[in-house]
Amino acid sequence: MVKLRKYILSQGGAAKANVFTRINLAVFEQIPWRGVPYIPVEIMLFPKWFPFHLDKVSYWSRTVMVPLFILSTLKAKAKNPHNINVLELFLIHPDKETHYFPERTLLNKCFLALDKLGLATRPLIPESMHQRAINKAKEWIVERLNGEDGLGGIFPAMVYAYESLLLLGEPIDAPLVVTARKAIDKLLVIKEHEAYCQPCLSPVWDTALTVLALQETDKIGNRPALTRAYNWLKSTQLSNEPGDWRVHRPTLEGGGWAFQFANPHYPDVDDTAVVAFAMAESGIDNLDESIHRATRWIVGMQASNGGYGAFDVDNTYYYLNEIPFADHGALLDPPTVDVSARCAMLMARVAKDHDEYLPALERTIAYVRAEQEDNGSWFGRWGTNYIYGTWSVLLGLEQTNVPKTDPLFAKASSWLKSVQNADGGWGESNKSYYEEDLSNHYKGSTSFQTAWAVMALIVAGQVYSPEVKAGIDFILRKQQADGFWSDDVYTAPGFPKVFYLKYHGYDKFFPLWALARYRNELAKK
Repeated sequence: MVKLRKYILSQGGAAKANVFTRINLAVFEQIPWRGVPYIPVEIMLFPKWFPFHLDKVSYWSRTVMVPLFILSTLKAKAKNPHNINVLELFLIHPDKETHYFPERTLLNKCFLALDKLGLATRPLIPESMHQRAINKAKEWIVERLNGEDGLGGIFPAMVYAYESLLLLGEPIDAPLVVTARKAIDKLLVIKEHEAYCQPCLSPVWDTALTVLALQETDKIGNRPALTRAYNWLKSTQLSNEPGDWRVHRPTLEGGGWAFQFANPHYPDVDDTAVVAFAMAESGIDNLDESIHRATRWIVGMQASNGGYGAFDVDNTYYYLNEIPFADHGALLDPPTVDVSARCAMLMARVAKDHDEYLPALERTIAYVRAEQEDNGSWFGRWGTNYIYGTWSVLLGLEQTNVPKTDPLFAKASSWLKSVQNADGGWGESNKSYYEEDLSNHYKGSTSFQTAWAVMALIVAGQVYSPEVKAGIDFILRKQQADGFWSDDVYTAPGFPKVFYLKYHGYDKFFPLWALARYRNELAKK
């Protein structure tokens, strides 16, 4: 704790914490409310043409912001019966702090000025308008409360929804409040010697990747397990449920999958592409209808530049990243190359028998081609990072008609080989998301990142290369007596530079998948 306090103070103290932390500090009366952005609940009444509107930000921003509108406008106050404070984390007293909002750009300065104007004119808002906004915010939350799976299926939104319902006077034993609390409790993992709260649940994503590994390992022998998995996945496929994505695609038929057990308002493009591709590769009967519903939905969710975002279409209002609330840098959901590559993978696989998907596929390939970095890698938004992005793209391109002689493959292979470690493995630090000098961030090999690199090189025609052999040897050396692998690292970003995740399955199914792919490729000789 002493070491952590020293670090916090070296970074400017708690007053320089990000917006989400400062809001919680304000709720616990550790800083004044002027230390957080002005996010009035009246935002709910803004017209769609207004520069800021809920439809213009990402799904995760929406689900977090709406309950925060309520908490911030009503200046929520947490229970603190012992009056505990954290003043030792501030360089000067929070009441005297005048630099809660560092000025970043000219546009950011303009937004900060508007923030001050909004605070000054707050008393002019009519009570009737205020109450109408409160009601609309509550209705928005209740419509998307998502039962015991929680608002948006993500921890911050769930907690803020629970708090906002209580703040609006809902009794603690009211059905809505009880359900909201159960959603939070389901994220808790409590063991004999440790306890933690998961940020979300990922059963669809984990199942999709696991079945791909099992199919590569032994498609026939694993048929019973695969059949059970696909029966469950079919039962969770979405159809014509209400969803925020329909704002931009109102006539598109549903067909996606959510990331969580249930999250019908927010199907995930990435999950949908992986699940449908795995189904197409499985050889199991009675999956065609699910595959084509998913692929048509994917085609319909394509962005104007040919790429794909994770949940929305053309969510690219980049000027909003300059608002004071957006200091985490992940307010939006623009197209990313890793998601786009998996959409290409699905469309190319299914287009072998149905050419209706070809026009969208060609646009996506063009997008992916344009996104290759000068060094040959690709940026991975949803996994760490360039190794993940490069693996994602090469696996996607494998299904397309892009020949292995295309420079895309040679440049990517050369880059992967250049960052291989002396132990034969690959590793990448999450610092590669924000430090320009990446030379020190490809150390510390992990089994799952090595698996990504090995599979990517195999796809690029390098199965007999010494680099692939060394990577396979690394994976074999690191396998434990129980048959698994264990990498005690964070495996993916929620928000780069702010929040990272550990998928506990990554160091299990990815190494297995890579070993099976290597064995199968050698058997073709």
